[in-house]
Amino acid sequence: MVVSQPKPFIVSNFSNQWSSGICDCFEDLPQCCFAYWCFPCFACATTSEFGECFCLPLLDVLWSTLQLASVPSCTPPVSMSMRVAVRSRYGIQGDMMGDCVYATFCNMCSWCQMAREIKRRSQTLTVINAQPNVMATQPIIMATQQAVIASQPVMTTQGVLTSRLM
Repeated sequence: MVVSQPKPFIVSNFSNQWSSGICDCFEDLPQCCFAYWCFPCFACATTSEFGECFCLPLLDVLWSTLQLASVPSCTPPVSMSMRVAVRSRYGIQGDMMGDCVYATFCNMCSWCQMAREIKRRSQTLTVINAQPNVMATQPIIMATQQAVIASQPVMTTQGVLTSRLM
């Protein structure tokens, strides 16, 4: 009798670190080219894949305009908040100071790193079920038909019953 059964568990190949470095843009060359040639479109697509509003990165364009107008602000807010959100969702170690530095000075590389991480971590997980699969079936009886030897009573001339093998 089973009192308690083990619970299923998830096997994950991911650690609590970024799966690629900030300067590993060439690990995914199509993403790197997309980010270089059309960065606003790339940032919007990455944000959408993460499950946020598609147009959210366009607020960083407003930030760039404010920078040109000499409004004292140094960190693109959406880039930094996306980086913090990616770290938080996937349990990646780090701090807001590092996120601030990457979002400010390596913005395009930071977005490429986030896109690679989202792509790698959104792959299908393998679920392993530790519970045994017991199938309730009736026993199957298999028999082959063999030659039948039967004895048959035979009357003899003396009136005694004997058996004779056929």
